[in-house]
Amino acid sequence: MIKRFGSTSDMIIQSVEENGVQYFLVIDEKGLCLATQKYLDSDLADPNRYSSPRVGLPARLAALQLDAAALAGANQHRVKKIGEGGAKKKINPLKASRRGMKA
Repeated sequence: MIKRFGSTSDMIIQSVEENGVQYFLVIDEKGLCLATQKYLDSDLADPNRYSSPRVGLPARLAALQLDAAALAGANQHRVKKIGEGGAKKKINPLKASRRGMKA
């Protein structure tokens, strides 16, 4: 299941330690962000995904000797979009054609 605001374990690229705090580098449709264990695989919305800390993320990753562009490019296969991979409802073509005639 794809979460719009929460971080899941299948989004993780790698674990990163910054100033004694452990973060997980995750990727979504907007790019890279750092998530904490508290918000990972929980029902809580991750403020690191939907707020402004992403603005300074390339500089933070550069300070950790990580290349943001290379990491994002190499992990694009992890990005899932809403409506992708879910079970689709089957439509009966006979009923669908009758619905169109009722106009």
